[in-house]
Amino acid sequence: MIRHASERAAQAPDPEHEPKLTAEQAQALDRACSRIAPSWPLDRLIAVSPYWTQRGEEAARVAARLSALGNVHSLMPPSYYLGAWQSGEIGEAHLVEAAERLDYRGPYKNLLQVVDELSRLPHWHNISDLIDAQRDREHKMAWRDEITQQISQFCAAYFQEDGALNAERLDAASDRQLYQHWRDITLKDHGIAILMGERRLRRYFRTLPQTEEGLLVAAISELMVDTGGLEDYAQALLLDINGWASWVAFQDWQNSLNASPGEAGGSDMRSLLAIRLAWELVLWRYIRAEHSDQAERLTRLWHDELAELPSLVARHQSVQGPLWVWQLASELAYQQPLHQALSEAVRSAQVPPVGTELQAVFCIDVRSEPMRRALEAQSPAIQTLGFAGFFGLPVEHQQDGTSLTVPHLPGLLAPRVTLKSGAHQGPMRAAQRRNWQARLQEWSRTASASFSAVETAGLLYAGKLLRRSLVAKPRRRPLEMALLGWYWRDSGKALSLADKAGLARSVLEAMGLTEGFAPRVLLVGHGSHSTNNPHAAGLECGACGGQSGELSVRSLARLLNDPALRELLAEQGITIPADTRFVAALHHTITDRIELPEGSADGFALSEAQRSWLERAGAEARRERAPRLGLASDGVELEKALERRGADWSQTRPEWGLANNASFIAAPRHCTAGVDLAGRSFLHDYDWRSDSDFSRLELIMTAPMVVAHWINMQYNASVTDNHKYGSGNKVLHNVVGGHIGVFEGNGGDLRIGLPWQSLHDGECWQHQPLRLSVYLAAPTSAIEAIVARHEVLQSLTANHWLHLFALDDVSGDVQAYRPGASARWQGACLTSAP
Repeated sequence: MIRHASERAAQAPDPEHEPKLTAEQAQALDRACSRIAPSWPLDRLIAVSPYWTQRGEEAARVAARLSALGNVHSLMPPSYYLGAWQSGEIGEAHLVEAAERLDYRGPYKNLLQVVDELSRLPHWHNISDLIDAQRDREHKMAWRDEITQQISQFCAAYFQEDGALNAERLDAASDRQLYQHWRDITLKDHGIAILMGERRLRRYFRTLPQTEEGLLVAAISELMVDTGGLEDYAQALLLDINGWASWVAFQDWQNSLNASPGEAGGSDMRSLLAIRLAWELVLWRYIRAEHSDQAERLTRLWHDELAELPSLVARHQSVQGPLWVWQLASELAYQQPLHQALSEAVRSAQVPPVGTELQAVFCIDVRSEPMRRALEAQSPAIQTLGFAGFFGLPVEHQQDGTSLTVPHLPGLLAPRVTLKSGAHQGPMRAAQRRNWQARLQEWSRTASASFSAVETAGLLYAGKLLRRSLVAKPRRRPLEMALLGWYWRDSGKALSLADKAGLARSVLEAMGLTEGFAPRVLLVGHGSHSTNNPHAAGLECGACGGQSGELSVRSLARLLNDPALRELLAEQGITIPADTRFVAALHHTITDRIELPEGSADGFALSEAQRSWLERAGAEARRERAPRLGLASDGVELEKALERRGADWSQTRPEWGLANNASFIAAPRHCTAGVDLAGRSFLHDYDWRSDSDFSRLELIMTAPMVVAHWINMQYNASVTDNHKYGSGNKVLHNVVGGHIGVFEGNGGDLRIGLPWQSLHDGECWQHQPLRLSVYLAAPTSAIEAIVARHEVLQSLTANHWLHLFALDDVSGDVQAYRPGASARWQGACLTSAP
């Protein structure tokens, strides 16, 4: 692990004569950079698995490496599993089966021993950490804190659209790297040395190489890091600034989505790594030159770190072994009753009655499941279906004649169609208004808004806050649809009627709704309306890119109600009866009301009885959800309380969102009808008999199922380690760059993931971290063939990032997919032994 290198702090070399990385070094650095998953901005916030880019490795191996390198927790603490044991949630049979499944032969029941072993586990320490251990922390700031703060403040200024570095960053003639901008800014900053009480520090920043590659080569050489340990060391450094690394990964993701075939977009990730590594090199040089009393100790400790690195991950994986047994046992405790319920539902399913009056297509979001049950209970003439909430429309929305477009589809996909709506007032005027509105919103949403905003605006703003507290009313801006235009995103050409018919046909086929249309088909998107909530988009529709589903359902209803388009569909084999009307609706997830969008005439398409069904279903869904929110189940008062909850600027928990999600089920509705899934399941309708080539199943497995996995893993990670993968206390949030993300307080790393209040009610967790259990009602041969065609699916199943089951929609049998086993499909246990 150790090589000899010069210990002299040299002057910055000439860029033309700087040495280059070896191919092996470059590959190691690139692998480390590729381990960071993207995080979406606040105005387009969607859930993402922070482990996504590491899915090619065993989940247990990834968890061990994150624990070793960054002290990241991917599992719950032993006390959590002990509580589940004491409450009877996890039983002896669950533990025995879990140990057998994992082939774990060591002791796993003594959780106190696990606690002791975890407490004695060593973790990786960067150079800054080793120096901090000897630093006078009572009188001097920690290097780790200053490094994080300095890099974070630089990134905030650099990446915001109208930031201090914007003009220079956007200079078309400039090909300067992120590292070079940082180096220039840092050389002009006299405050670092003063703040840290190290007056000669600046001269060591001047010795840094002028290019990113030069810095990387110099640091690797002087710090004596061999190629075998370089990848892990680089990942440890990126974990120090994981929030901003995730933002750079998002930019890379967008570049990849929008790149032409064969085009490779640039990335700032290696440059961000160079910035963090530059701090290591500066401190190494500074301590060895200026603090000889510390230099020998630092060198010895650093050599020890490098020597122990190869075995460190293995030690963490060994100690975490018992916790994986308990984690799997908790998942079995959830799965086995669900296996039984699904099996019984299939076997007792009755032939659906004829004469359906109302079909309602809901988003697969887990919040839709209680509403679907409640609506179906109103009448046997009601049929509900589940489909991804963007309703298959690959669109982005451009409003008010501006150049700003907002994607309304899953983050996995790139838009193909641009919908333009609203009055064309000119891009400059509209952009100015949007910028002004954004600044007002940012100002009033900061953690200190109740103080600084009032102090600046005076009693006028104080009165506004008081009115919003006492008479809270939601404020919703209706979506303008009157001048909706459809344009191909790449060419800018308007879609022809035939183009629109092709889109409509693909949507109906993907839904499996090509015949048997009811007189009224309700297309139900969903949205959440909360106030003073930077993470509000995370409560909207994830399938719509963190936006309300209103645009998708209203756009699709317009298409499918067009007589000329229906004629083309009929020529293509899909005949929609003349008396069938598609009605756009919106499920408000805070109040559980199903409403027709403002300005829509669709209300006249529903009979009084049908509107009554919607009202009663909403009331039932509210009653079911009230106890979890700590509210009384009184009908009218409950609805008012929920309305106030969404409009209250001081409310930190307007709703629980997708907390406690645990399963994804793609099956005909009769497989789940009558089963209370407790709002924990993503429900996607699918009948394999109408999918002759299994193309619909392939689409479900590679898109909605993956999105559900993302959601599941983000909630899990935000619970298991809210410090690294969650955003902390939302009361302390300050918005960064208008939309990039949040700081917890005035600085620190950019926070990603979910705030603590979205997961915990103050007494207990509202999300149980379980890996997603996927149930597909399809032949096992079809499922297996699709998995074999897609790397993503192979990784997720073979590396145990989710559980995959095949559900027989006739017999009710459940089989578990076991990649690597001699028998890939094994009968799933339906009940646990007492």
